[in-house]
Amino acid sequence: MDPNQQPDQLPPEQSPVVPAQENIQPPVAQQAPEVQPAPAPLPDTQEMPVPQEEIGPDDAADQDQPTELPQIEPVQWQAAEYLQHGKQPIWYIGFIVIVIALIAVAVFMKSITFAILIPVMAVALMVYSHRPPRELTYVVSEKGLYINNQLHPMGEFKAFGVMQEGEQHSLSLIPVKRFRPSLVVYFPAEVGERMVDILGAYIPMQEVHPDAFDRIVRKLHI
Repeated sequence: MDPNQQPDQLPPEQSPVVPAQENIQPPVAQQAPEVQPAPAPLPDTQEMPVPQEEIGPDDAADQDQPTELPQIEPVQWQAAEYLQHGKQPIWYIGFIVIVIALIAVAVFMKSITFAILIPVMAVALMVYSHRPPRELTYVVSEKGLYINNQLHPMGEFKAFGVMQEGEQHSLSLIPVKRFRPSLVVYFPAEVGERMVDILGAYIPMQEVHPDAFDRIVRKLHI
C-alpha cells in the first residue's frame, strides 16, 4: 500500500464505553452513640485537709487536758459507832453522888423544873452509856462520806484530821458551820492511807485534838 495514499474513510472513533450505573444511594452516615461524659473523680477525703476553727491559746490548753478526771475508787469498811468503855463500881457511886448534888442545888435555887429534869437526864444517860454500839458501814468517795448510805458531802467540811486512841484510829471531820460538833469516825489501820488520799484531794488535812466535850466524855467513860 502506498504510504502517500490516504484512506478514504477513517474508522469511526470509538468512544469509551461507560458501564451503566446502578441506582446506588450514598451510604447513610450512622450516628455515633452518644457518649456520656465520665463523672469527675471524687476528692479523697483522707488527703484533703479538714478545715478547723481558729483555736485560741486557752482552747489549746483545754485540749491538752483530759476532759474527765480519773475515777477514784471508793474506800469501804465497817467499824463500831463509838468506843464503849468499861465502868468500875466507883463510877456508879460517883455518878449517883453528882446527880444528888445537882438536885439539891436545884431545890435550893427553887428551880423545881430543873430538879425534875436532872434525874430524867441521868436515867437517859445511864441507858445510853449501856447501849452497845452499832456496827456501821462507812464509804469514802469523791462525793463525800457515806454512813449507812447517808451521804455527808465534802462541802460540809472545811478540814479533817486523824487521831489515835491506843490501838484505835479515828477520823475527825471539822464542819464548815461554826457551832456544829466534829464528826468522829473510827477506821482500821489498813484503809487509813487510801482514805487520807481521797479526803486530801478535796479538803485540807490539819492536826486535831479532842475538844473539851470529848475530854469530859472520855473521863466519864460514857
